Amino acid sequence: MLKYELIPEQLLYEGSITQENLFAPTVCSDKVVLLTHDKTYLEKLKQQTLSAKEQRHIGFPQSPELTERELIITQGTIDCCMHAFENGVSMNVAGGTHHAFADRGEGFCLLNDFATAANYLLQQNLVKQILIVDLDVHQGNGTARLFENNNRVFTFSMHGAHNYPFHKETSDLDIGLKDGTDDSIYLPLLQNTLDMLIDKVKPDFVFYLSGVDILETDKFGKLKVTMQGCKQRDEIVFSKLRQHHIPCTVAMGGGYSPDVRTIVEAHCNTFRLAKDIWGLN
Repeated sequence: MLKYELIPEQLLYEGSITQENLFAPTVCSDKVVLLTHDKTYLEKLKQQTLSAKEQRHIGFPQSPELTERELIITQGTIDCCMHAFENGVSMNVAGGTHHAFADRGEGFCLLNDFATAANYLLQQNLVKQILIVDLDVHQGNGTARLFENNNRVFTFSMHGAHNYPFHKETSDLDIGLKDGTDDSIYLPLLQNTLDMLIDKVKPDFVFYLSGVDILETDKFGKLKVTMQGCKQRDEIVFSKLRQHHIPCTVAMGGGYSPDVRTIVEAHCNTFRLAKDIWGLN
């Protein structure tokens, strides 16, 4: 959890961003959340009536503060979309809660911020075709299920084949990676896949989940991607989207290296690259 404080602090300290680049979202409204999540489930979150089993699946004990935090994260991702329309890219320092389903939370995720934001953009007729690029080491199972019958949102997840969740849902495109996959395999595969997806899907908006649990230092990732390789991953995604003038909202996703400085550096690289590739001040 410490990384969520340290990322903006580091970026401010080094001058990559200023306070003017930061915004603080409010709580997402019930009306917007209900575009994606079931009313009964939202009421359980707000009334603190999740069962012990439901809390175990989420991984956190319920609290009003936790529910509020998740509602703020979700609104933050929606706000990011508005900034991305204006600037080309916008980043949520948290987010990427891709294990949340319509009626339940899972894997430290209560609400699915990308799914809620995507449904909001579609409902407001702000976009026609969305591509979700999920490069966290864990499959975006909640996102896959939420959009399994929606041809306006294409879900792509490239993840560890033998990692959580052990029951995978079916994304529009899943690439399961073998344990030990390194830069030499990961990066060309991503490059070729993105080229294909941009041509096939023709998105006018992209959500990018830039989890840094693909790092070789990660306690749970099982892959062998280097810090430089993780940075190149972000560069591949951003350069492709910038080339095609596709606005992008980014969320941080997971990262579980033993040294928090490794996690923060990898996430900060994502911000630095976005700033450089879009030429933002």
